[in-house]
Amino acid sequence: MRVALSGVSKPGTDATGDDEVRARIAQLAWSCTVEPGDATAGLLLGALGPVAALDAVTSGALLQRARERGSGAGIPLADLASALERWRDRLDIDRTLAILRNSAKLGVLAVLPGDPEWPTQLDDLGPHAPCALWVRGSVDTLRGLAPSVALVGARASTTYGEDVTVRLASGLANRGYALVSGGAYGIDAVAHRVALAEDAATVAVLAGGPDRLYPQGNRALLERIIAQGALVSELPVGQAPTRWRFLQRNRIISALASATVVVEAGRRSGAANTAAHTLTLGRPLGAVPGPVTSAASVGCHRLLRETDATLITSVDDIVEMLGQGQTAELALPDGASWPGERGPVGDVSERLSSNAVRAKDALRVGRPQRIDAVGSSAGLTTAETAAGLAELETHQLARETAAGWVKAPNTRR
Repeated sequence: MRVALSGVSKPGTDATGDDEVRARIAQLAWSCTVEPGDATAGLLLGALGPVAALDAVTSGALLQRARERGSGAGIPLADLASALERWRDRLDIDRTLAILRNSAKLGVLAVLPGDPEWPTQLDDLGPHAPCALWVRGSVDTLRGLAPSVALVGARASTTYGEDVTVRLASGLANRGYALVSGGAYGIDAVAHRVALAEDAATVAVLAGGPDRLYPQGNRALLERIIAQGALVSELPVGQAPTRWRFLQRNRIISALASATVVVEAGRRSGAANTAAHTLTLGRPLGAVPGPVTSAASVGCHRLLRETDATLITSVDDIVEMLGQGQTAELALPDGASWPGERGPVGDVSERLSSNAVRAKDALRVGRPQRIDAVGSSAGLTTAETAAGLAELETHQLARETAAGWVKAPNTRR
């Protein structure tokens, strides 16, 4: 265990005592087990600590005590039983050690809560905070994120949006701000490129494992970020980016940055989801206005109209905004849509429950999977998987065959 752990530890910070080694391995085992944003795991770890939580779960003692008392570690029995089923096929020390060895080969380092490099602003996520961060590049970059600004926006960005991003990113970099984004096409990529050109600290938060340089078209950019900044994920190597993980990834972007600015956003977009997380955290949120005829600015205009988002037209506006907290709440739906929003006729993908979204992510066209395999891949219980698949079937997004469940052809990922 000590050798596997040293491979993902920053030189000079290896665990020394046996108890410390065990604690770090247990924390990483949880990181390799839970899906992003699993609040039940967060509550359990907060109550028992990683070692005791791992022992209690693997021994079955926790569920036994919970049955006797109606709850365990302050978690209702039903929630705990459901979580244990989700974790059952993943919570394995041998699997964790294999992931650590693969991570070391790729140069991935693990940063845990309590480490000097751990961004303490993530603690604002409470039980939804990640168990660990898996980092490629400089872990010291994580300590330079105060102050920082997340610049996010449409993947299908316009020339106007890209020009504004260049101006804002350059101005922020020259004033000493680090830049955070998601490494995606469009506004994200422009923000990262400007930060690299200005030799400013930049962090890209991935929705899959740190070995998945996604999107592939940004591979060269992501490799430059590794060389000059940091790629960060709460998921270990081998984990694919999925729609559910993209939505959960956005909470990390919001929590890492001192403030978030949405440069462009369509009516339904990941940037709008990031804005919702930012408001929920009580962090400053800004939005750049655009042409009233531009579909790429509809989301920004909606933020300005319906929330306490600050109108941003210059770097000075952002600096001024950083001196003010935002207290408006914006409900976080299961998908990227806004509360009460309904898409165009026939567009149901934005109204799916979280169980359906995660089951859909796990399905493949033309490759039948049994319900237990779908649940294991999606991190769902059998009951949650069945409910999600039934919802997908109702909307003709999936179908059951004699060999198992398959995603419907031409279904958007």
